[in-house]
Amino acid sequence: MLEHKIEEILEFIWTLRERGSSSVKELMSIEEIERVQADEQTLKTMESMGLVRVDGDSITLTERGEEEAREAIRRHRLAEILLSEVLEIDEGGIERNACTFEHSLTPAVTESICTLLGHPPVCPHGLPIPRGRCCMRKTGNIQPLVRPLNELEIGEKGRIIFILSSSHARLDRISSLGMVPGSTVKLHQKKPAFVVEIGETTLALDEGIVREIYVKKVP
Repeated sequence: MLEHKIEEILEFIWTLRERGSSSVKELMSIEEIERVQADEQTLKTMESMGLVRVDGDSITLTERGEEEAREAIRRHRLAEILLSEVLEIDEGGIERNACTFEHSLTPAVTESICTLLGHPPVCPHGLPIPRGRCCMRKTGNIQPLVRPLNELEIGEKGRIIFILSSSHARLDRISSLGMVPGSTVKLHQKKPAFVVEIGETTLALDEGIVREIYVKKVP
């Protein structure tokens, strides 16, 4: 469908911009672009729809294109996490299935998935996920599968999904302790300090750090 093709091209333009480029030539050289059969005519159609501006070898998003690309990227990257962390699809099938699955997500379903996943800031590849209205509210009846480490019960284990911290120094400290996405931690104690076990190491952490580590409970 043309609508799906345009959505995916908008995603490619967004990701190209994340790399610091706006080149039409570079856009059309992206390996995955062949899958959606994008061509010069498609770009002209998108330009006539008011989604992009093409000036020589430069392509940029209009205000409308920016909003549609933002929503498409958000759906795609949330779909990747859902497939990876909840449905446990193997890495090779995540991208392929996400490209198909994302087109079926309504705004309401997208917000529900985001809430279920604990409002993740990045996708499995570490790329930022645009914030949604649900991320600002962080309310609702859906119980997140991904939650801060401090919400585990004593004795429970969790796999680290993402770390949400605005402090680069704190992120570096957390990483230096081996607390990185994919690692499994076990909560031993909450008071007077949080004590966790990761691998063969036992760590005492302050509550501020523990609240920034988001995990999915595992057996």
